[in-house]
Amino acid sequence: MIKVLGIFDFLSFGWADVLDVLMVALLIYFLIRSIRGDSSIFNIVLLLVFLLILQAVVTALNMRMMSALLDALLDVGVLAVIILFQPEIRHMLNRFAVQSGLARRSGQLFNRLLGIKEEAMGDLSVDELGEAIRAMSAEKTGALIVIQHKSLLDEYMNTGDRFEADINRRLIMNIFFKNSPLHDGAMIIVGDHIAAARCQLPMTNRTDIPAHYGMRHRAAIGLSEDTDADILVVSEETGDVSFVHGGEIHTVQDMKELRQLLSSLMTIEE
Repeated sequence: MIKVLGIFDFLSFGWADVLDVLMVALLIYFLIRSIRGDSSIFNIVLLLVFLLILQAVVTALNMRMMSALLDALLDVGVLAVIILFQPEIRHMLNRFAVQSGLARRSGQLFNRLLGIKEEAMGDLSVDELGEAIRAMSAEKTGALIVIQHKSLLDEYMNTGDRFEADINRRLIMNIFFKNSPLHDGAMIIVGDHIAAARCQLPMTNRTDIPAHYGMRHRAAIGLSEDTDADILVVSEETGDVSFVHGGEIHTVQDMKELRQLLSSLMTIEE
């Protein structure tokens, strides 16, 4: 038994090594947790983790040829993953920043340094938006409305038609009227203004979303995973109103609750 254990005599293990192993394990855990919904990139990351562990073993055993081979494989493999899965990696990093609060804190610091103030929605705009949603819900007019906060949404605005208009119930209803050229896509609101319409949003990769939620709901969840935006969805099939934030979807029970949700958008978090 002693002879068997003797092969590990070359290992020198101190507190720094314990901390090193724990930090790497924690990093791998959060990485796997972040991508667990995407099977393709998940399997590749698991393979890279296995190669890293194998590389550590062959390096410790001073197997120079295997170590050189694994170094080359890892260099090429990491570069290939970055190139092939650039959208997924970007999505993962965005989601980590939003869920950890890093995006909010860095956004606050950035805005303060540049003297930029977040725009909040005023009373009149809240009333107009609430009435538009109430009417579209009653008429079962499908709608997807995004309300920007600290995460800038310019890249999504650029996928649609940008303009500058005050929030007005008739304008909102006309945009989402089924024969309108702007109805297919999302409307993005910044402060008291409609900034863009017919915008494309990223779809979520989650597989646990109930089947009765359609493409609008999946797009709303996808954007809320990447940003701190609030999204309102009116179902074209049922007329139900949903409020989406942080990857979570909540069905609004009545117009009183909708009014409370919209009123909360008037308060800017310092």
